[in-house]
Amino acid sequence: MRFRSGLLAACAAAALALSVGVTSAKTLRYANQGDLKSLDPYTLNETTANAHLGNVYEGLTKRGKDLSIQPGLAERWEVLEPTKWRFYLRKGVKFANGEDFTADDVIFSADRVRATGSNFTTRVPKDAKFVKVDDHTVDVILTSPNPILNSQWDTWYIMSKKWAEANNSTAPTPASAQTPSFSSLNANGTGPFKIESHQPGVKTVFKPNAGWWGKPEHNLTEVIFTPINSDATRVAALLSGEVDIIEPVPIQDIQRVNSSPNAQVLTGPELRTIFLGMDQTRDELLESSVKGKNPFKDKRVREAFYKAIDIETIKSRVMRGLSTPSALMIAPELFVFSKDFKRPAYDPDGAKKLLAEAGYPNGFEVGMDCPNDRYVNDGQICQAIVGMLARAGIKVNLNAQPKAQYFAKVLKSGGYKTSFYLLGWTPGTFDSHNVLYDVMGCRADGSNRGETNLGNYCNPKLDALTDQVLVEADTNKRNDLIKQAFQLGFDDYGYIPLHQQALAWGVAKNVKVAQRADNSVLLYWITKD
Repeated sequence: MRFRSGLLAACAAAALALSVGVTSAKTLRYANQGDLKSLDPYTLNETTANAHLGNVYEGLTKRGKDLSIQPGLAERWEVLEPTKWRFYLRKGVKFANGEDFTADDVIFSADRVRATGSNFTTRVPKDAKFVKVDDHTVDVILTSPNPILNSQWDTWYIMSKKWAEANNSTAPTPASAQTPSFSSLNANGTGPFKIESHQPGVKTVFKPNAGWWGKPEHNLTEVIFTPINSDATRVAALLSGEVDIIEPVPIQDIQRVNSSPNAQVLTGPELRTIFLGMDQTRDELLESSVKGKNPFKDKRVREAFYKAIDIETIKSRVMRGLSTPSALMIAPELFVFSKDFKRPAYDPDGAKKLLAEAGYPNGFEVGMDCPNDRYVNDGQICQAIVGMLARAGIKVNLNAQPKAQYFAKVLKSGGYKTSFYLLGWTPGTFDSHNVLYDVMGCRADGSNRGETNLGNYCNPKLDALTDQVLVEADTNKRNDLIKQAFQLGFDDYGYIPLHQQALAWGVAKNVKVAQRADNSVLLYWITKD
């Protein structure tokens, strides 16, 4: 079966990658709107990349289908003292190339994940010391208590020390790298799958790892991943039977897929928050008509941008009702006091007044960075925001591009080169501290705080509360501290939270898959009839 000629002309590369052939009944074909650029597990802290690589690499912990923390490469752990954890590693585990997994690999990975170029430096505290007790026991020594130390270690993937050293891959590959490294094109993990071939932008082929230590819950003999940016082509591939799973299904096509005889859409709430950020650190914006100063340093300008955005129109017209407007930088399911915060009302006239008070009665020009293949309708959301801000007198020059180029520009390794941007964030710990520290914390040299704070919103009082949150064991006191910290960011208009998007996976009816709220398509839980 072939695509319609129009679709073939538009997406020849994708169609070629998906050309029909005789495949095993256990071959799964999966398509996503974005690419898997790098196989280096420390290049890009992004859900889709983490999910892809989580089929090949593993952490000391893992998360179940309900997102509960479970033993991974560490079969158990204990807190010997408030500042000392001990991890007991699984014995008999081997990397895909046959090397034994030992404590040396954990210590090497702890150093590598915190090295320059890594996008995962906040996974492991900068000042934590890893001490080898024996080949299968590691102690982690902290400078202060951290009751959620291991809560995001399911996506801190452990690499082979010997393999990295033998292949000149001891340093992580930054997202901004122009030349691929060995570790960005090859993988050697302990997980249930291994990568047979990888052609960035074309396809990646996964095969089961026969030497995996666990018990497989899938029945796949091969998985072929193909990035398909075009919504129309991706849906056509699913409906024609060319692929078995697509992610995401465009909102406007959900009913069409559900009406087809051989596919359906799995929907559910997602924990990711989509938001807007502003450069609040440079004395002059990189991309603006305003010279000699930075408008976003003025709270009135940030408030004006917030009030100029009609979130209900985005929900109804762009997201077709499949989004939940948010007042905070975290999904309400993850913080008990979320209900106490309400978004400021849409007020375009008030926005104009605020801009005039700030000295911009005629508005100004500013550049905006946006991915167009990462989140649900991300390009359309940004286009809508451009129009809304225009009504307040702001001319936005939109730079919407594929996520590989977008992240290479805006992340730390790219120099945070953005003035105004759209981003999505799912806290790796499923805890507020992650958002307060990684996204809302002040950036500082020598610290990994604020690594994903692209615009460097900074409130030292918020940071002080965040530090208290980390060590507070009493749940009620901890929640109160979190609320105070979020209130500071809320009052500062430090960010503009938009919404939580809904999950929408297109799945062939002969395929069964576990859908988690973190939007991770995990191959090791997929079966195909």
